[in-house]
Amino acid sequence: MDLRFTPEEQAFRAEVREFLKTSLPEELRRKLVTGLLPSKQDIVGWQQILYKRGWASPNWPVDCGGTGWDAVHSYIFREEIEKWPALTPASQNVSMIGPVIAHFGTPAQKERFLKRIANLDDWWCQGFSEPGAGSDLASLRTTAKREGDHWVVNGQKTWTTNAHHSNWMYTLCRTDPNAKKQEGISMLLIDMNSPGVVVTPIVTIDGAHEVNTVFLDDVKVPLDCLVGEENKGWDCAKFLLSNERTSTARIGLAKERLRTLKGLFAEEVKEGSAIAEDKTFRSKLAAVEVELKAHEMTTLRVLASERRRKSPGPDPFSSMLKIRSSEIIQRITELYVELAGPLSMPFQAEDPEGMRNNDEDFEQSWASVAAPTYFNRRKLSIYSGSNEIQRNILAKAVLGL
Repeated sequence: MDLRFTPEEQAFRAEVREFLKTSLPEELRRKLVTGLLPSKQDIVGWQQILYKRGWASPNWPVDCGGTGWDAVHSYIFREEIEKWPALTPASQNVSMIGPVIAHFGTPAQKERFLKRIANLDDWWCQGFSEPGAGSDLASLRTTAKREGDHWVVNGQKTWTTNAHHSNWMYTLCRTDPNAKKQEGISMLLIDMNSPGVVVTPIVTIDGAHEVNTVFLDDVKVPLDCLVGEENKGWDCAKFLLSNERTSTARIGLAKERLRTLKGLFAEEVKEGSAIAEDKTFRSKLAAVEVELKAHEMTTLRVLASERRRKSPGPDPFSSMLKIRSSEIIQRITELYVELAGPLSMPFQAEDPEGMRNNDEDFEQSWASVAAPTYFNRRKLSIYSGSNEIQRNILAKAVLGL
């Protein structure tokens, strides 16, 4: 069954577009069209604009500050934001830890954290992955032991996105070393300014500093920073990762990146450049557009199914959408590099991260960030559960293997 949007849903789409037209700072929009990285100020400022509009935390329960939107309205909102392009609500805060605290948190935790999470007064990072515990997250070795009125945490987290910006981290720790792997884990909220927390940068293949290693050495965490029940943190983690994967279709993002790519290619055709006559490039461009349309139709069928059931679809659907979206966006970034040709070489500059925040020259900027963006988007195959793990989920749930 294909999804047909109702008049009310179409009116909502128009409302979102009007909001973006009147509220999104032009400088930020221009950065995103070019492919430049938004600054921390950009992200905080836009999140607070969304907060004032009441759209900062759309997937939360209404009594916790959510919008009450169903799956279709949430899809429309995300698609329009990505297509404009603008920034979607800050994912670590809004899509990950916020819903967990709203669902598992105590009344005191909700009162203390939720408004600050939604308004980005606090910046959160995820302390899940460890050396030797990535996709096999239940093998984590970071420990938390009760001592008086605190937990004492020791261990190491890695690939911690934006830990260098964050003042809070939600993390999984082993609180019962004698239990089965998933049954002895708890989720704790850790103040990043606590003594014993050390953040060290990891410079990734694109030359930028986005992820980090976090060392935890006898870090004292108050007992009231436990989320949910002791040794039941795996339930929190599964809940969080399910929320994360349902937002990975990225239809709007792929549409915007492809639209911009086609516009750049049209300019090359006008100028009579060599790539304008490259039939292979034209074929690749057409193929990825067909794949995106098929991906969009599949996503709409999932939404139509959710509308009928009035509840989220099964996990295999989110696994399928995650795999396809990551592959399509990666292919689009490859085409940007092909179109840029030799102009993509400046990714070897001494300050690639600074370069990717510089929007002085659009013509040079889009080409010079093509290669860093290509390398950065390799991560889409890995995070939110690697594509190999997603295929295992599909094999088990759909094929019964």
